[in-house]
Amino acid sequence: MVKSILNILWVILGGLPMALGWWLAGLVSAISIVGLPWSRSCFVIGQFALWPFGYEAINRRDLSGRIDLGTGPMGLIGNVIWFLVAGWWLAIGHLTSALACFVSIIGIPFGIQHIKLALIAIAPIGMTIVPAQRTN
Repeated sequence: MVKSILNILWVILGGLPMALGWWLAGLVSAISIVGLPWSRSCFVIGQFALWPFGYEAINRRDLSGRIDLGTGPMGLIGNVIWFLVAGWWLAIGHLTSALACFVSIIGIPFGIQHIKLALIAIAPIGMTIVPAQRTN
């Protein structure tokens, strides 16, 4: 129940513009043909940026215990290309949104989510979105 309330407030108070930014990056990547490897990730992370509470982004290597194409040397090269083309402006958008959220005490959880999304924006290749683990 709390996660749903936080997600609704997130969308209303600024999560939607950043999700649209991710989806725009995915659309531009798909149109360019060269960016197709990044396009699907943009749409998945855009969904996470729209509804982040209750989910977390983790490295696929940590999840599976194996190195794959996205978590190995090719993933590093892909992340460098991503950062130069689109990652920096998405990260700046999330950091700016985080600063705006940190102005009030109520906005602190939202600011923390924006910081997490800014880190994902810097290097999204090799990451996957999974339901958050309950800690009891």
